[in-house]
Amino acid sequence: MAKAIRIVILLLVLATVAQETWLARSRATAWQSTLYVGIYPIAGDASANTQSYVGALNADSFRAIDSFFEEEARRFGVTVWRPVSIAVAPPIAARPPAAPRDANLFQSISWSLQMRWWAWRNDRIDGPQPAVRLFVLYHDPEVNPRIAHSVGLERGLVGVINAFASPAMAGSNHTIIAHELLHTLGATDKYDPATNLPRFPDGYADPEQNPRYPQEYAEIMGGRIPLTAAQAETPRSLSQTLIGPMTAKEIKWVKP
Repeated sequence: MAKAIRIVILLLVLATVAQETWLARSRATAWQSTLYVGIYPIAGDASANTQSYVGALNADSFRAIDSFFEEEARRFGVTVWRPVSIAVAPPIAARPPAAPRDANLFQSISWSLQMRWWAWRNDRIDGPQPAVRLFVLYHDPEVNPRIAHSVGLERGLVGVINAFASPAMAGSNHTIIAHELLHTLGATDKYDPATNLPRFPDGYADPEQNPRYPQEYAEIMGGRIPLTAAQAETPRSLSQTLIGPMTAKEIKWVKP
């Protein structure tokens, strides 16, 4: 009996969370007002360079992301003034729970709930309450030249992003942050995970281009700029990326 009660309580909690998540995402992708996004910087290592870099971040550090969404929204006829506005929280000392590798369904749900609980406990930011919360762990490239994959949760409007604590990498950091932000809004990856090559046609910024290669821009959810059918390069900044029609449809910029 006790086990049955625990299961019922868990199902009620999951149903409540699912309903709240659906409502939050529906509001976020209605595009009737500015979408407020909070960035929560975290030092991902003990490097003095990382500590200094994280401590100097402010809203101006991410203005390129605001501008990218404004320009792309206009291309698709979205008329809301400033569709995305980023605020930056003070640095957080705590680390988010690590995402399980090769997780089964139960483990994924469990981590998702843990992540949302952790995000709620560490949600300290000035200004309007963010609809989307992105926790960005910065790493000194001299200490950690390779970083873990980033995650954007559509269920919960939360992202855990790994980035480099280097001014030279700010442009690529912005691209990763925008990519994961789009994931939280319902956008899907448009590249082949086996090769990391953009998937044609939805992963191409201009699939109608003739000749097809080289492409000039990356479709942001495709991740890379196709140079040939078997070769692509990583964009250096958001100025080398576009939002494609399928991604625009997924985030409700285009009606189905």
